[in-house]
Amino acid sequence: MSQKTVQVVGYADGANQFIVKARNLKIRISKNNQIPEFEGASPLEYILAGYAGCISAVGQLVAKEQGIVLKSLQVELAATLNLDKYQGKHSDARAGFENIEVVVKPTSEATLEELRSWLVAVEHRCPIQDNLLNPTPISVVLYKEYPATA
Repeated sequence: MSQKTVQVVGYADGANQFIVKARNLKIRISKNNQIPEFEGASPLEYILAGYAGCISAVGQLVAKEQGIVLKSLQVELAATLNLDKYQGKHSDARAGFENIEVVVKPTSEATLEELRSWLVAVEHRCPIQDNLLNPTPISVVLYKEYPATA
């Protein structure tokens, strides 16, 4: 069994933009009031972007294994959520997406049956889809930092 640990660290000072460091990259989340051109996608958009990117990466890998030549691959995602719980209103609706629709548009000489088989394998092997479909244990730890005293 081979494993890989993926780590990111996020931070914001006060009401400043949330920045996530992933490897040597900085990912900007949501609004940047001081420098609007540094605005980033919302956390929800990043989830969908990650899912689309994962479908693309796994899709390329599976296509190569199956001998399918992909000239291009477009992945479109749309998700709906009820904002009540997020906004602090009483609601029995979940806080997350109610549904996600994925449209995969490969350009290839492969037959429709070959592409259907390819997509089944992609869905089966996509880590992000697996995380969205199945419960994943999450451990949240709180560390309160106290200001240094003189």
